Amino acid sequence: MELALTIGQVAKAANVGVETVRYYHRCGLLPVPERVHGGIRQYSRESLQRLIFIRRAQALGFTLDEIRALLQLNDGSTCVTARALAERKLQAVEARLRELQALRTDLHRLIGQCHANDGTGSCPLIATLCASC
Repeated sequence: MELALTIGQVAKAANVGVETVRYYHRCGLLPVPERVHGGIRQYSRESLQRLIFIRRAQALGFTLDEIRALLQLNDGSTCVTARALAERKLQAVEARLRELQALRTDLHRLIGQCHANDGTGSCPLIATLCASC
């Protein structure tokens, strides 16, 4: 038997809001099902799987344009292209991690300077932020 879900049911099953499903329709990421029985759209198992795919790809940091490309590649013969896209995403994530680690180091240093200051004189954190003011 074919799965037939309403928009509310498919949204709940994928842990998204109804407006998110509609947004994916407008973006062309999720096909709009035909209206049946009194004008109600019924979503198939494939629609639910596609919606879950979109959410999982977003959780991995892929943009909607990148997800669109991945969906177009989902024929099983283009793993090289999909892998290249994932490798670029990984490089961007690693670069962001390096930036965050440098930010963490800077904040630890500034907090340490604030602790050492003991409230005497100007705040090292504020002084550093105002250095170019």
